[in-house]
Amino acid sequence: MTHKSKRFREIAKQVNTEKTYTIQQAVEILKKCPAVKFDQSLDIALKTGIDSRKSDQQVRGTVSLPNGTGKRVVLVVFARGEKIKEALDAGADFAGNDELVEKIKSGWMDFNAVISTPDMMREVGKLGKVLGPRGLMPTPKGGTVTTDVAKAITEVKAGKIEFKGDKNGVINTMVGKLSFETKKLCENIQSFISAVVRAKPASAKGDFLRSLVISSTMGPGMKIDLHSVASQGEQ
Repeated sequence: MTHKSKRFREIAKQVNTEKTYTIQQAVEILKKCPAVKFDQSLDIALKTGIDSRKSDQQVRGTVSLPNGTGKRVVLVVFARGEKIKEALDAGADFAGNDELVEKIKSGWMDFNAVISTPDMMREVGKLGKVLGPRGLMPTPKGGTVTTDVAKAITEVKAGKIEFKGDKNGVINTMVGKLSFETKKLCENIQSFISAVVRAKPASAKGDFLRSLVISSTMGPGMKIDLHSVASQGEQ
């Protein structure tokens, strides 16, 4: 018989895996789970009804979470000339061009967000195998390839995130920290759902939102009743 930890048993008392919850109920339960020694992330897994094999059924977009993610953003900006100073003055942690590309090629990855000016994308594209798998490759659609680097930096630092459906039509992302007030976490989740609904491909058929699970880093997955979010999330 597998031995279950005391923490696991405490969580099991609070969570009914056969039940679905409202977003607020799920967040409140996760907050009541036995604490760990760090501030856990609140993560969301939203399954959509797209057929990812079809090029016209890709779900991708951005959303500025009203209460931020709680995650410290370490931002790299690829730029040339005066745009480097503009980026640093706006709050970029690192800004440069060829030397930054070479540094990353050598294995440096002490950052978690990337912005590029259009004239640098030929060089940044050479980092695709490094940045792509980590979801860090800048894109025009995501607003991270732009000449207005100051605006982009402000948005990213304030909690703007990019989302994209995987091959199974599932979107996974972090929407805050468990230490946030329940109301603020609920606002972030609703903003995320609304943004996904707005990104629904015109060719997608049937129910678009199929399932929604919320979890904390060390907590259980909480199934959400989609009827409780549809009226707000599909506005």
